[in-house]
Amino acid sequence: MTPTIEWELYRSFLGVLRTGSLSGAARLLGVAQPTVGRHIAALEAALGLVLFTRSQTGLLATDAAQALRPHAEAMQSTAAALERAAAGFGDGVRGVVRVTASEVIGVEVLPPILGALRERYPALKVELVLSNEMQDLLQREADIAIRMAPPHQDQLVARRIGTIELGLHASPAYLARHGSPLNLDDLAGHTVIGFDRMTPFVRQALARLPGIGRELFSLRTDSDLAQLALIRAGAGIGVCQAPLARRTPSLVRLLPDALALPLDTWVAMHEDLRGSPRCKAAFDALAEGLLDYVRGA
Repeated sequence: MTPTIEWELYRSFLGVLRTGSLSGAARLLGVAQPTVGRHIAALEAALGLVLFTRSQTGLLATDAAQALRPHAEAMQSTAAALERAAAGFGDGVRGVVRVTASEVIGVEVLPPILGALRERYPALKVELVLSNEMQDLLQREADIAIRMAPPHQDQLVARRIGTIELGLHASPAYLARHGSPLNLDDLAGHTVIGFDRMTPFVRQALARLPGIGRELFSLRTDSDLAQLALIRAGAGIGVCQAPLARRTPSLVRLLPDALALPLDTWVAMHEDLRGSPRCKAAFDALAEGLLDYVRGA
């Protein structure tokens, strides 16, 4: 095995893994297709492994390729973190900071916070990753994470923002047409919006809500943004963050004593970044902005 393998080969490897073809990887990476093909051939020769087999639908990853994938992705995250750190050197707050948050927080809460951050620090660039999956701060997939659970890793610097409560909500238009449920049993006579597939968070929430499950939902989607849009459109009753519902357009809280799910909210980053001006400025701005959101400011 060749003792040193250029990062570009792994970069092309990840591109083919993600797109399933040389042409797709070339478009993704902005290089020529023959270049990607040479990279894959060189990597297979260096490793002594077959990484892809051809099929009617494109290139299929072998078991060896799937086993290498998390290591190549870790390399990619480290390379990106190195570039962000290097870009942050110099006077003042400058460079790139990568922030990850859930879809709802990223779309509904963060835009004005990030806009104000950019106005204050015009040399700062922000990469916003919206996902309900946990981005790994230890692997430097992101610099700062907004999480709805306390981080447990000792290497993280974390600030607790407070509790965001989830509850049942509906639009005034829906309630005008169908009335308000008087208890959880009444939900069976309403259009209820909820999840499609079971996740660890959903399973944990349902443990505290006996009698509520997938069969109750007439409108099902795993997208939190789609659920919120359906509630706002008057399509039915669904779960929404209480601070968000209080904003315009207003939504009506239903059965707060019967259904209230608290989400402990945190902002976290790797302890090695606490001395970074770019990360400190973004961390403080996010913490203060989210605190205002939780308080309803």
